[in-house]
Amino acid sequence: MRIRSSRLLHFGLIAVAALGVIALLVFHGPNWGQVWHAFLQMSPWWALAAIFLNFVSCLARAMSWDNVINEAIAKPHPRLIDVFSAFFVGIFANGVLPGRVGEVARVGVLIRRMPDRERPGLWPALLGTVLAHRILEVFPSIALIIWVLTSAEIPPAARTALWGVLAAGIAFVVVGVALARRHERGGEEVEGRFGGMLTRAREGLGILRRPVPSLISTGWQTLGWLLQLCAVYVTLLAFDIHLPLVAAAAVLAVMNVALVLPLWPGNLGVLQAAIAVPLTAYGVPLPQAVAYGLALQAIESSVGYTFGIAALFREGLSVGRLRAMGASDPGRI
Repeated sequence: MRIRSSRLLHFGLIAVAALGVIALLVFHGPNWGQVWHAFLQMSPWWALAAIFLNFVSCLARAMSWDNVINEAIAKPHPRLIDVFSAFFVGIFANGVLPGRVGEVARVGVLIRRMPDRERPGLWPALLGTVLAHRILEVFPSIALIIWVLTSAEIPPAARTALWGVLAAGIAFVVVGVALARRHERGGEEVEGRFGGMLTRAREGLGILRRPVPSLISTGWQTLGWLLQLCAVYVTLLAFDIHLPLVAAAAVLAVMNVALVLPLWPGNLGVLQAAIAVPLTAYGVPLPQAVAYGLALQAIESSVGYTFGIAALFREGLSVGRLRAMGASDPGRI
């Protein structure tokens, strides 16, 4: 009964937030006729180039996760094609379901393909690799944010938000490395559900104790971010918007800020408003900035949806099954 009440409260808060965003866009938003006109002026060839860059960016990030997995668990390691499949399922789940369901779902998908999936401790170790993968992703994001803060023209509110995300990112890395080193020293285990979750998470953080493999995985993550930055810039060209590369970096940075707290699938509306902030600071008209934000989200989502659905068919899974994976009790994993 208490769980049901908390879910009703959760959905109620989301509904209120969604209504607020809709009201803001309708009564204080751009001229939607001009938004539609700007959208129709988009170059399809540049858009296709952006889609390709996003696809390769996803592959680079999946390669990073594969390297993390190989450092965390003993052989036999999963096949690369299975890692790709699980990774795209995770992207798809994060796009269509609220919360971060995809982070757990990709582990559930991958473990089904492993020959020794009944090995004790395998699932928690793989969950730890997802955490390590996210920690290593913070390094290129920190570099991006510092570049934007020092070089881009952004409003004070956006600058403050980026400083907050930068501080949170550094703290996330520090905590992750501390957890990894605690496991290496064989620290005292904490009893209880929360302590058990921490203990299981440490098992997959092995790469954080090895500098060379960590650099390799961070290199793949950095390549993924660079390709995504190129996709953001190419999408600007699709709208005949010619700005310096740091403006595209500002767009990419605020995009990730807007996606930190996933209120609903894709944070539609919130994401476009966030993207418009740095673009209008560079003199881009609001209707064109909103149209660009819609197109950029569609371009990025098309990769996750297309290959995520293909991976779902390969795995014989449904969206309902992904939701069930995300709702699994971590204490029983």
